[in-house]
Amino acid sequence: MPELPEVETVRKTLKNLVLHKEIKDVSVYWPKIIKNPGEIEQFADALKGESILDVGRRGKFLILYTEHYALVSHLRMEGKYGLYPKEVPFDKHTHVIFQFTDETELRYRDVRKFGTMHLYKKGEEFLQPPLLELGPEPFDETFTKDYLSRMLKKTTRKVKSALLDQKVLVGLGNIYVDEALFRAGIHPERIANSLTEEEVMILHQEIIDTLSEAVKKGGSTIRSYVNSQGEIGMFQLELFAYGRKGEACKRCGTPLEKITVGGRGTHFCPNCQKI
Repeated sequence: MPELPEVETVRKTLKNLVLHKEIKDVSVYWPKIIKNPGEIEQFADALKGESILDVGRRGKFLILYTEHYALVSHLRMEGKYGLYPKEVPFDKHTHVIFQFTDETELRYRDVRKFGTMHLYKKGEEFLQPPLLELGPEPFDETFTKDYLSRMLKKTTRKVKSALLDQKVLVGLGNIYVDEALFRAGIHPERIANSLTEEEVMILHQEIIDTLSEAVKKGGSTIRSYVNSQGEIGMFQLELFAYGRKGEACKRCGTPLEKITVGGRGTHFCPNCQKI
């Protein structure tokens, strides 16, 4: 699943591609993707004649802003956007097409059909699901060391599971939790409220640094992720832990291990991240 760095990269490239384009029509070929409003005709009719004024992001969600609406889009596992000339054929995995007056089309393609779209009147997007209950952004001033400490002290869950909770912190997923915990030297199975204040301070900084570096590199290309212009991210070349089972730790040389934490495949170094 694309995480914050990948979605931020999609946001930037998408903004370059579709800003100020006017929507002439909308075609929906897989209605279950549209979660709000319930009627597909209402979704399409609302967007006709609207122009895309901005592309935002909240955690792992993209937000396309028009004059009157906010379209909240979650890519989930394999959702992708691409801009194409109208005459280019589309395949069976293309489920939503935004047709522009300049004869180009923004197409949403999703092999697994897990993605979602919610359309709200502008200003209501943060008052309704799915954005309503999200925690702070890692780069927001509200994400302080004290905030992270309070949230971790509240729970007896394993620290990895706590960090994956989007109500605690948005944008972190499997890849970057593994990376941040490795960099902080914290075992993913540590009970969250057992971390010392010093460990929380280090973890807080490593979360910010890891995500900052990943954004600069365009995210990580894991499985099928590409940005809106078909370009791959390069941060996977910098990974310390994720996806490196059996490989030598870049810090100590110990073979990295993979376990399951909260149902998620988890990579760590048994020497650098002692339980």
